[in-house]
Amino acid sequence: MVKIVSKKVKRLYRSKKEKIIAGVCGGLGDYLNLDPVVIRLAWVLVTIFTGVFPGITAYLIAWAIMPER
Repeated sequence: MVKIVSKKVKRLYRSKKEKIIAGVCGGLGDYLNLDPVVIRLAWVLVTIFTGVFPGITAYLIAWAIMPER
């Protein structure tokens, strides 16, 4: 007998509930099971320490690529 196991695929979406600008950090927090505030703080720190342009560019790309839930 063959047992078929259905695995639910976890998808990355922008959040509608945990949204400040576009919901990117809220969606990442939901996907990683972390508080979105931790994701936002990490994103801001990375943006500050790597120069503002790469962080903002990465956020805009994530905003464009991630579908809204």
